[in-house]
Amino acid sequence: MRLLLLSDKECPYLWDYYQPGRLSEYDLMISCGDLSASYLSFLVTLGRAPLLYVPGNHDVRYQAAPPEGCDCIDGRLVTVKGLRILGLGGSCRYSGPTYQYTERQMARRIRRLRGAVRRAGGIDLLVTHSPAEGWGDDEDYAHRGFACFLPLLDEYKPRYFIHGHVHASYGANRPRVLQRGGTTIINAYEKYVLDIPGEEMPVLPPPKRGHGWFGR
Repeated sequence: MRLLLLSDKECPYLWDYYQPGRLSEYDLMISCGDLSASYLSFLVTLGRAPLLYVPGNHDVRYQAAPPEGCDCIDGRLVTVKGLRILGLGGSCRYSGPTYQYTERQMARRIRRLRGAVRRAGGIDLLVTHSPAEGWGDDEDYAHRGFACFLPLLDEYKPRYFIHGHVHASYGANRPRVLQRGGTTIINAYEKYVLDIPGEEMPVLPPPKRGHGWFGR
């Protein structure tokens, strides 16, 4: 399965200089936020694959005019083509309330999803706008990552953690891909192609109540 991952910057190759057929190879498209609604609508219209997205901290405009033909997975767990995908948009709060959260607020959002994750038996892809603390984030206040993502990764060990928010232009030596245990962490800035083997995704047993990152 081939995934097209997107975030933060519209890719000229796929928009300004688009040629027919450039989206035909993808089975699923995922946006990690801070992209124009018209760009996402363009991609899902000309491509043959569904497009899932979470909002970034600059996507206030989505509230009035969301991307047409795309599916918002913010605060949801969905299963698409056999992949269990959990979406959590927004960044750490630094300037305003819309799509910006304190650490406590984001932890509360995670806890609200405990029933859905338990019923699904785990997650395969974690899709966020912000990275996790210490794993692909930056030192400035606006681009720090969420610490509450780390227990989530440790408990369920998704195969992939896909985020945006931190631009490649912020540092020439910034790694695009990191590995944390069994989880591959990918910064989806502008455009990243992810090939997932076609074998059936393993389903983990639900955790016991009262344990893990869900709390009591």
